[in-house]
Amino acid sequence: MASFNRVIIAGNLTRDPELRYTPKGTAVARITLAVNRTYTTETGEKKEEVSFVDVDAWARQAEVIAQYMKKGRPLLVEGRLKQDTWEDKNTHQKQSKLKVVLEGFTFIDSRGGDGGAATQSAPIKAAAAPASAGAAPETAEPAGAPAEEDDVPF
Repeated sequence: MASFNRVIIAGNLTRDPELRYTPKGTAVARITLAVNRTYTTETGEKKEEVSFVDVDAWARQAEVIAQYMKKGRPLLVEGRLKQDTWEDKNTHQKQSKLKVVLEGFTFIDSRGGDGGAATQSAPIKAAAAPASAGAAPETAEPAGAPAEEDDVPF
């Protein structure tokens, strides 16, 4: 049987990214996105529900997110679902949590002073990292390619 595991979500960070490093030196950033859904009930009443989604970013992507993202900023995330399971130390019961492992992302707004929405839809390689602390991640476009003018923010 074939399987497919792909997630694309956009939401606002609920807190500043939590950047840590593994014993081997690999960066890991943990973020939580608040994803809002507004709908109208059968009686015409407007309702809003919020889902909180935990996301883990690894390596250079984790460092870029930790550098440029802050609480409240919007982010579009592409990734895969992962089920974490563990045993609770107090009750010794099995616990589990579904989260997203980030594989690509897009900065949705331009509040970083870069003059536009920066994107990074493919996994970042170390060579594609910003040259300075004030630079935004670069998009991969061939040299001489015409810049697309579009009103879509991402």
